[in-house]
Amino acid sequence: DPIDQAIRVLRAGGIVAVKGLGGFQLACDATVQSAVARLRDRKRRWGKPLGVMMADLTTAKRYCDVDKDEAALLAGTVRPIVLLHKRVVPDPAVTSAAVADNVAPKNRYLGVMLPYTPLHHVLMKKSGMVLIMTSGNLSEEPIAAENEEAMRRLGDIADAFLMHDRDIYSRYDDSVVRKVDGEMQLIRRARGYAPYPVKLPFKSKTQILAVGPEQKNTFCLVKQDNAFVSQHIGDLENAETLAHYQATLDLYERLFRVKPALIAYDLHPEYLSTKWALEQDLPKVGVQHHHAHIASVTAEHGISEPVVGIALDGTGYGEDGRIWGGEVLIADWVGYERAAHLRYVPMPGGSAAIRRPARMAVGTLTELGLLDHPGADPLRSRLAEGEEALLARMIERGVNTPMTSSMGRLFDSVAALAGVADDARYEGEAAILLEAAMDTTADGAYSFGRGSGVPEMIDPAPLLHSVLEDIARGIPAGVISTRFHRAVIECIVQTGLGFAERAGTRKVALAGGVFMNRHISREAPQRLSDAGLEPLIHLRLPVNDGAISFGQAVIAWARRHEG
Repeated sequence: DPIDQAIRVLRAGGIVAVKGLGGFQLACDATVQSAVARLRDRKRRWGKPLGVMMADLTTAKRYCDVDKDEAALLAGTVRPIVLLHKRVVPDPAVTSAAVADNVAPKNRYLGVMLPYTPLHHVLMKKSGMVLIMTSGNLSEEPIAAENEEAMRRLGDIADAFLMHDRDIYSRYDDSVVRKVDGEMQLIRRARGYAPYPVKLPFKSKTQILAVGPEQKNTFCLVKQDNAFVSQHIGDLENAETLAHYQATLDLYERLFRVKPALIAYDLHPEYLSTKWALEQDLPKVGVQHHHAHIASVTAEHGISEPVVGIALDGTGYGEDGRIWGGEVLIADWVGYERAAHLRYVPMPGGSAAIRRPARMAVGTLTELGLLDHPGADPLRSRLAEGEEALLARMIERGVNTPMTSSMGRLFDSVAALAGVADDARYEGEAAILLEAAMDTTADGAYSFGRGSGVPEMIDPAPLLHSVLEDIARGIPAGVISTRFHRAVIECIVQTGLGFAERAGTRKVALAGGVFMNRHISREAPQRLSDAGLEPLIHLRLPVNDGAISFGQAVIAWARRHEG
C-alpha cells in the first residue's frame, strides 16, 4: 500500500512529497527535531515557521489553545492554516511527542491546519502523526504541481513521493489566517479564498490589470464591480516565479473573460512586475506603493473621500527615489499628500542591511549621532572584525547606501540593539522575534520626537537614546521590546489625531507589514477608537503587500474616471 509505505518513511525520519490540491507539499514528522532540521536544510528554509497538519480538532487542542472561532476556521470548508497560541501547559497525553522546537523557533504561535483532501484524511488517520506540511518547493520558487516536475524539482529534497493521476491546473499555496481582537485576519490569501472576487464600490467600464509589487505578489483584474485578486504568487525575484505569475494571469483572463485595457504598476523601476508591465502595449498608470496600501483599505470599506493613511512597512519606492516605509498620507483614490514620515537613515549595503539588522542599527545610530553611546557597546562588540569600519566608509561615501524612512527597518535596529537578532534568515524575522520577546508586565514607554516642516518629520532619535540608556543599565530585552511597541502605538494614535483634524476627517486607514505585528494590529485600532477616531483596516485582504494590487487597480480606475 503506497500510503503505508509513505508512513514508514515518515516514521523513520524521512521526507515525503505529497500531492495536495494546489501543488505538492513536503511532509515530515513534526515531533522529531532532526527530521525538521533535515527538511529545512534541503528546502533552504531556515528559521521561518513551518505549518503543521493535525488529524482533527481534538489533536489541535492538545497542542494549542483553540477558541470556538478558531475551531470553526480549522474545521470549516476552506481549511486554511490557522495561527494558534501554543499551549503553555502541554496536554499530558502528548508530552512524549511534543512538536519540535525548530518547527516555529522562538515563536508563541503555531500554524495548524486539518486535512482537506481525501489523501490527507487517509494519511493522517492511518499514521496518527503530527506532520509538517509545507509547500513543495525550494525557498523562493513556485510550488511544484505536475508529477514529473515534482520529481525533477523535489528529487533532492524528498525521500519518497506520494502522488496520483489527478492533474493540478493552478498552483495554490495554503491560506494563512489568524484571529486578532475577535476578528479574522488574512495573512496569506490563497487556496479557499482566491479567486473569489472582492466587490468594488463602483462599476468600471474599463477592464484593468494591476500587476502588484515584488514581495508577496498578487495581481488584480477588474471587471465591472468585481476585483479578482489572485492567490499569493510569492516574491517575484526569479524567472521561475515570473513564469508562474504569467501562467496564472493567463488563466484568470480566460476564466473571467477579462481583456485589460489599462495597466497599473508600482513605481519601483527594478521590480519584475513593473518591468513586465512597462513592456505591454497598453495605457499605463504608475502608483506609489504606500498610496496603493491606503487605497486598498479604503476601497474595501467603500470610502472614496480623503482619509489619514498610516502606512508602515519595510520597503516601498518613494517619489523622491528613496525607500519609504514610515508614511503618513492624506489620501483619496486619486492622489495623496505626504503629510509626515519617519526620519531618513542610511541602509549600508542596501538589501544586505535587511538581511543583517546589526548593519541597520549601525547605520541608524551613525546618522543620529548615537553610535558612541555606552548602550551601543554590546552591539559593536558583536560585529565582525573590520565590519564597523567598512560600514562607516560606506555611509560616509554613500556607496550602496540608500536612505530609508522605513518603520520596518527601525524594528530591525531595535531588535539588534536589544540583542534579539543581529541577522535575519527570512523577511521580518527580527521584528517577529522582537514582538515574541515582549514582557507585557513591564512599565514605561519610549517616545518619538516630532520635527517641523512639510512633510513633518517623525524623529526616532529620542526613542533610540532611551533604548541605549536602558541597555546601558542592563534592562532586559523583553522590557525594551514592550516600551518600544508602546511608543509605536502612541505615535500612530497621536499622528492620527493630529492629521485627522487637519484633514477634516475622523477616518484613519492602517496598512503595511508592520500591522502584521499582532500587538500593534490589536492595540492601535482600539486606541484610535478610544480617541474618537474611526480606524480602518483590511477585512478580506492581507494587511501586507498581498493587497497592493487591489489598491493599484482602484487608483488606476479613479484616475481614469477623473480624466
